[in-house]
Amino acid sequence: MNGTVLALNAGSSSLKFRLYEVEGDHFSLVLRGQFDGVNENPRLVVKEAGGKEICNMDLEIGEHMQEDMLERIFGVIKPYTVNSPLQAVGHRVLHGGGRFADPVLLDDEIVSYLETLIPMGPLHQPANLASIKLFRRIRPDLPQVACFDTAFHVNIDERAARYPIPLEYEAKGYRRFGFHGLSYTYIADRLREISEYLVKKRTVVAHLGSGSSMCAMRNGKAIDTTMGLTPLGGLMMGTRSGTVDPGLVLTLMEAENLSPAEIKNMLYYKSGLLGVSGISGDLRVLMESDDPNAKKAIDLFVFRACRELSIMVATMEGMESLVFSAGIGENSPVIRKMICDRLGWLGVQLDDDANNASAEIISCPESRVEVRVIPTDEEIVLARQTARVVGEAAKAGKVPAFA
Repeated sequence: MNGTVLALNAGSSSLKFRLYEVEGDHFSLVLRGQFDGVNENPRLVVKEAGGKEICNMDLEIGEHMQEDMLERIFGVIKPYTVNSPLQAVGHRVLHGGGRFADPVLLDDEIVSYLETLIPMGPLHQPANLASIKLFRRIRPDLPQVACFDTAFHVNIDERAARYPIPLEYEAKGYRRFGFHGLSYTYIADRLREISEYLVKKRTVVAHLGSGSSMCAMRNGKAIDTTMGLTPLGGLMMGTRSGTVDPGLVLTLMEAENLSPAEIKNMLYYKSGLLGVSGISGDLRVLMESDDPNAKKAIDLFVFRACRELSIMVATMEGMESLVFSAGIGENSPVIRKMICDRLGWLGVQLDDDANNASAEIISCPESRVEVRVIPTDEEIVLARQTARVVGEAAKAGKVPAFA
């Protein structure tokens, strides 16, 4: 299989993409780019694999901004696809519901189904679908693949997947799904690359970023996870509350006369680090602040992270390995230490020097739990899954074969 594959990761306020050259089973990064501030002051920065910046521009906000963004992407990648034609686009899609356990070649019917899942992912699913629809309109000839954040968790322990609600609602698909699946797929693959023995360990992976979750895994498979039906549950996040008492929601609706839309807006956009601190949902800003509410927000973030981690440990009846990943997990030695210092009861012992250097292994040799820092890479997972799906479709005659 030869050609190039575009991996697209569309979020609520950013759009990241990477272009990979595919030769058989080998993937080489060609370009990486990102639109930041897409809702305010969109800026596009693109770099070649070696780090050379080839584009840095601002875009004007307008009625056709999304179309303009995608046209800019095609314009940037065009010179790099002359000799190695673009063969497919892979889209990160937040929610696949209970229908998809694997990536899938997109068609009209599947896109329509994914639209029905927007209420379960109001921050990300609309952005994912907007990019899909625009790409399909601009390049209807190009095979496009949806890669789902929920897919990694489809086969979690049945007890972890179920809510204690009436059977009639479970039959309609109301269950715990879990998210950040592309990230967890990468970490599981990376653990297997390091050691077959390592991947067999009872492992908790902490994906800590503006959106945060944890996953209990063993043998590269998910057993339990902190998010549920929606990406609102589990850990406290940048602007999302994480898990709260359902009775709190009912009380706020009744006592404060809040509508479902107002509750959703509060829990998704005004809670978490932002809500508790009253300052920012960005942990870096809070770490630099002298405001006591900033410290309280950080302390609560760590406290709730440790509490959620203990649930993952209980599901697996132990933990032998802990992995930190994503923006906070990879880049904040302070938060890693605050979390690990609360896990002494599990036998976690941190090597402060290794932690401060963000080494791959940050635990002491005598620690009963090995603690690692592994940078995640969702885009390479997108590219691999996309190439596999399109390759299989080509063999079946559903799409043109790769050159």
